[in-house]
Amino acid sequence: MSLVIRLIVNAFAIWIVTLIPSLQVSVVAFPPGDDLQLVLTLLLIALIFGVVNAIVGTVLKVLAFPLYILTLGLISFVINGFLLWLTGWVTSGWDWGLRIGDFWLAVLAAIVIALINWVAGILFRPRRERDRDRH
Repeated sequence: MSLVIRLIVNAFAIWIVTLIPSLQVSVVAFPPGDDLQLVLTLLLIALIFGVVNAIVGTVLKVLAFPLYILTLGLISFVINGFLLWLTGWVTSGWDWGLRIGDFWLAVLAAIVIALINWVAGILFRPRRERDRDRH
């Protein structure tokens, strides 16, 4: 998937997570908070989440490699939740951004985001790869 599609899918996934009240994840849009500002805020949060994932996530995944082996990869859920929580912390200093209630709820929200990204990866995979996989 191209970078723009990944950004849009991540923004969509974050928006879906905010629609689940039990996860206590919300987005505070740019003022005045209309639909356009909400979409732009979601895109910017998705971009920040991607940067946090690329920089901090890579370092954490390398350092946690032994834990990946011990837990058969289940530590990735905790790491992804931490990265989502860190994104919320980074944007908490502004009047807009991602607000997350609890760390463990961030882990659950990250699982939902990963599932949405997985489905989108299947749907938006380039046609040549899908045709090659069938043969």
